[in-house]
Amino acid sequence: MTTLTRFLPQFPAYTTALDRLGWYALRAVCIGVLGFLLMPILVIIPLSFSDSSFLVYPIPAWSLKWYHNLFSSAEWGRAAKNSFIVAPLATLIATVLGTMAAVGLARTNFRFKGLLMSVLIAPMVVPIVVVGVGTYLFFANIGLGDTYTALILVHAALGAPFVLTTVLATLQGFNHNLVRASLSLGASPLETFFRITLPVIAPGVISGALFAFATSFDEVVVALFLAGPEQMTLPRQMFNGIRENISPTIAAVATLLILFTTGLLLVLEWLRGRKR
Repeated sequence: MTTLTRFLPQFPAYTTALDRLGWYALRAVCIGVLGFLLMPILVIIPLSFSDSSFLVYPIPAWSLKWYHNLFSSAEWGRAAKNSFIVAPLATLIATVLGTMAAVGLARTNFRFKGLLMSVLIAPMVVPIVVVGVGTYLFFANIGLGDTYTALILVHAALGAPFVLTTVLATLQGFNHNLVRASLSLGASPLETFFRITLPVIAPGVISGALFAFATSFDEVVVALFLAGPEQMTLPRQMFNGIRENISPTIAAVATLLILFTTGLLLVLEWLRGRKR
């Protein structure tokens, strides 16, 4: 009984029965809305274990043949390898550039700071099709079409605004006197950044990096324009599979991506807890 009470809400003595009812009702609504939003995603998971060659309910029989088909396919293996090449490199570039831009904007004030901020976050609001067409025309003219370089650079540009905004939000509560104290004690600006600033803003950097990784890993439109047959990523391979022939193998890939993304979120929350 004592263990159970630790997980129950502790209401103040002056709380009325109506207040408690409202508290439970609000959380019930929130859980219902969350379940409604997650249901279209979760419904894919049982389909990946279906024995049927079609995505249908009810499931006639259970089987792992679609996972076997996934791991034995050369096309899906190449797509997975490309995604795990492009996404980490794009995330690294986006994290470095976004963090540097956020620290610079937080420390200085100038006339056109708002305009510069708008330019830096433009990839978040510009239609992705426009980005795809524009970057295709640009990289094709300089001989970088259908290359990893073009794909990584564009994915980094798409992920950098997420790092910029999250790090800027973290820097809002940053005490800049710590930096001044470090510099006054003889530390170099670079040493001050890595020993003072970066540990404090680490949660924002990690959150931004996670968003940048997810943006790159799930992006398909730019991959349609810039990726050739050798740079085929998982989202583009899934797009091609849906367009040509819907196979339950796609459900198996989607299930693994759901588990992978959930794992990333759990790691992020664990790191945040360690930081606190």
